Amino acid sequence: MKTISTATKFLMMASLASPALTAHAQDKFRVCADPLNPPYSTKEQSGYENKIAALFAKQLGQELEYTWLPERIGFIRNTLKAENDNGEGFKCDVVMGVPAGYDLTDTTKPYFHSTYVLLIAKGRGWDDIKDSTQLASLPLDKQEKLKIAMFDRGPGTEWLQKNGLLEYGVPYQSMTGDNEHNIAMQIEQDLRAGKIDMVILWGPMAGYVQSQSSKNSYIAIPMQSSPDMKFDFSIAMGIRQGDEKRKQQLNDLIAKNLDKIQAIVAGYDIPLLPIPAQTIKKDDDD
Repeated sequence: MKTISTATKFLMMASLASPALTAHAQDKFRVCADPLNPPYSTKEQSGYENKIAALFAKQLGQELEYTWLPERIGFIRNTLKAENDNGEGFKCDVVMGVPAGYDLTDTTKPYFHSTYVLLIAKGRGWDDIKDSTQLASLPLDKQEKLKIAMFDRGPGTEWLQKNGLLEYGVPYQSMTGDNEHNIAMQIEQDLRAGKIDMVILWGPMAGYVQSQSSKNSYIAIPMQSSPDMKFDFSIAMGIRQGDEKRKQQLNDLIAKNLDKIQAIVAGYDIPLLPIPAQTIKKDDDD
């Protein structure tokens, strides 16, 4: 690491910063986040993205400030790309977790890589499942008993369709609009209640579900990517296009703290894979 710290360089460059970096904003690490989105972020700042943001703010000697908004369609437009009401700068500067190569923002280097997981509640007749391919080869009378969550979008639903299991899916929306539960919270409650027995869920959300019960409550089977279906993705931080100084600052912080960051993420029972040299875009709504 270079002798001059990233924080020092950032302060030295403050007078040359873009108009978006107002004097008011330069002493703050300003994050756009959902106030009820465990395990990512919560207003109590208990999510892993909150912990990483706090780590960065501390190292920069800046106050951590949040702009809270439910992460729905329009989240980026109404936070990262939205100007303050007084017309001076933007509401916030960083989204702590977006897919690497995300279309709606510029992105930093990735800081972790995870995969979707087939999560099966134990004790309901499915304990012999050791691989996702077994579901597709079950006898018809057994398949008809499946209660597997199926989302309106995502590789899990595509996998069910490809393997002839779509008719046994229990439908869920990826964005609930629920002010009291995000999708991970709803899935956890419905698994516990027996409304569903299994789900193909993104790694961080699968980790959250597992963390709410005893360690032996679920079988967790990582989904394997194939040439025609991708289950693993890299996660980076999102910034406004053209905000190159902030991007370099965050990249320096990620490089310096990668071990700490991955330890934070792993502490939330999130399955971690090696970060590949090249990442693939994952499209999403704005």
